[in-house]
Amino acid sequence: MRSGEAMEQGLRDCCRSIRIGKILIQSDEETQRAKVYYAKFPPDIYRRKVLLMYPILSTGNTVIEAVKVLIEHGVQPSVIILLSLFSTPHGAKSIIQEFPDITILTTEVHPVAPTHFGQKYFGTD
Repeated sequence: MRSGEAMEQGLRDCCRSIRIGKILIQSDEETQRAKVYYAKFPPDIYRRKVLLMYPILSTGNTVIEAVKVLIEHGVQPSVIILLSLFSTPHGAKSIIQEFPDITILTTEVHPVAPTHFGQKYFGTD
């Protein structure tokens, strides 16, 4: 989830020894379904609390796919904390319906989420 990298430096600045894992998930152009392209985690991720950083939570589909990948690596949903800057009610509800034990922290809930955060942040739009 490339857009999550926009939040990474702030986390590293305050938590210097934190272990970082990465997941790259993008929507398939034809089906619009979330597809995992890359996932790499610390080997002991299943024993840790996990901060899942995703700045703009719109539908929730990408986060749901990311949580499934974390579960495949032994992570329990109850130790996952989703950090988001903007969330839609629909996206948050979709995640909670699928994984009720996840904690979601967001700065704002609004019916319309900003789009293309990653492209704008990285200057690739």
